[in-house]
Amino acid sequence: MATALNVEAAGESMMGLIRELYPICRSITGDGVRETLRIVSQRIPLEVHEVATGTPVFDWTVPKEWNVRDAWVKDARGEKVIDFRKSNLHLVGYSTPIHRKVSREELFAHLHTLPDRPRAIPYRNSFYSENWGFCLEHDALERLREPEYEVCIDSSLTDGHLTYGEVLIAGELPDEVFVWTHLCHPSLCNDNLSGIALSTELARSLLGTKPRHTHRFVFAPATIGAITWLAVNEPVARRMVAGLVLAGVGDAGQPHYIRSRRGDALVDRAFLATLEGTRRPYGQLDFSPYGYDQRQFCSPGFDLPVGCLMRTPNGRYPEYHTSGDDLAFVGPAHLADSLAIVTSALAVVDGNRSYLNLNPKCEPQLGRRGLYEAIGGRGCESDTELALLWVLNFSDGRHSLLDIAERSKIAFPSVQKAAHALEACGLLRASDERGPSS
Repeated sequence: MATALNVEAAGESMMGLIRELYPICRSITGDGVRETLRIVSQRIPLEVHEVATGTPVFDWTVPKEWNVRDAWVKDARGEKVIDFRKSNLHLVGYSTPIHRKVSREELFAHLHTLPDRPRAIPYRNSFYSENWGFCLEHDALERLREPEYEVCIDSSLTDGHLTYGEVLIAGELPDEVFVWTHLCHPSLCNDNLSGIALSTELARSLLGTKPRHTHRFVFAPATIGAITWLAVNEPVARRMVAGLVLAGVGDAGQPHYIRSRRGDALVDRAFLATLEGTRRPYGQLDFSPYGYDQRQFCSPGFDLPVGCLMRTPNGRYPEYHTSGDDLAFVGPAHLADSLAIVTSALAVVDGNRSYLNLNPKCEPQLGRRGLYEAIGGRGCESDTELALLWVLNFSDGRHSLLDIAERSKIAFPSVQKAAHALEACGLLRASDERGPSS
């Protein structure tokens, strides 16, 4: 993993990408997804894939492609009382086309509001059941008193494609670290323009580097996108050593990590060790077969080591899936903090390995190798010195650096630094490399 990361500049860069993507109407298919990927591809070299409508993907089928040009509701004076062009949240996703006059009663059967948040527009969709509808502020609903309204939804639902983007950064090993983010929501910033922006920035920081593991970044629709990707890429998925779903990483809440189905996978341990090392409040949640796309990757037929990082968990903030999830709800400092956590945790994943002590009978003399303080007996050894001793003692080919960090309660970077110093002095060798027997 890259280490020289200016997180403050990265936060502003991510916020800039969110602002650029915010106006686009996205769904699980369609030109909004393509436009989003086109903009992301200006920052990282995305390869775009399209899977045709009707393609069987396990128990599902790739749906028809949906696109929308305009949508509105007009009163008797011809004034728009609901206008898609003012907010794409006004239209229920995947609404079928309609243009006719309807009674107030029929219109109200197709309207969605939040009575407990009367000034917010909710986000709703009808992906797998053909229907139409609008969302609006509950305060605005109270003002709709005329007996008849003109409704227009200029949309299409036709055979087309499901579109996703992917970038692969080759490493020294074919084993893969996998980062997934969904891109199917319209103008919602935390969920999930923040995930798109963080994934983009993380991939960009790795360009031109040679990480130990190959890193794969995928930008795709939620649920059907994950199912489709797994159906098309099952052999690739089996190369995954650690996976991460990114969603809701731009708000002011404390970080939360959701464990994989396994609960103790390398990615789980790496993120929890990193969060613990921040010495700040954080949350950890056990796996649940509900929520973001880790539930697809962790389904029993795959059981892949995929966790999820977010800040405030989905559904636990009032702005969730409403117009309140806007540009003011996310901030560059929160994005930068999330990026720093992800970068550190994935550095643990990439740097974790086992070593063999080449001088295992009693501890070697570290002082003459320049690795130990010249004056001892002070009774207050530093983490650096303790890390040297811990690494030497447990480098038996069976304990990894993360094992040592967890047992010693010394931060992983200090343990890794000690291993590199001992390796440079000829006292260790990586156990997955050929070398003289110990």
